[in-house]
Amino acid sequence: MPVLKFRVYWEEDESVYRDISIKPDQTFLQFHQTILQSFEFDNKHKATFFRSNDNWQRGREIILEQDGATRKVEPLIMEETPIAAAVKTPNQKFIYLYDYAKNWTFLVELIGVSKDENAKIAYPFCTRKEGLAPSQYGTKGLVGDKLVEMEEKYDLNKEGMSEDGFGEEGEEDNTDQDDDGGEEQGNDDMY
Repeated sequence: MPVLKFRVYWEEDESVYRDISIKPDQTFLQFHQTILQSFEFDNKHKATFFRSNDNWQRGREIILEQDGATRKVEPLIMEETPIAAAVKTPNQKFIYLYDYAKNWTFLVELIGVSKDENAKIAYPFCTRKEGLAPSQYGTKGLVGDKLVEMEEKYDLNKEGMSEDGFGEEGEEDNTDQDDDGGEEQGNDDMY
């Protein structure tokens, strides 16, 4: 059976993405669960997929569960809809929306098709992670080590900031002035 590979971009930063391989007969519910897991989000909120075109316009909706909302076209249900039922083009696109209050939006694009599945792999699964996933609930939601890793990576400690010329707000840099307040002389050889 062939395997579809989708790239799932975080809409606000396209350098943050996950590649997910899934079989065509697996459902959008399985795809939804794998996306959440790959971005380290919980499964506590509503979600929906929209079929999309190359301009990222929202088309037919694939919802998590019946909600009674009125739509122009009857939505599909994630649990009942296999991926193959909604893939119509070789570069099929979807928009994935999670947690309607926070409006987490991801752009999903079919980037490849493998002819054969790997029997040693349980599909669907995340094959590649790029970029630091957004924190679902702000920095309080980060688990212990992750915030520490981020501080080390970007050197956000106070000592590192002052060594690089960053001072406290309101401090002025007096290195270009001498004691009587005038400009320093001594750059004559520049002219």
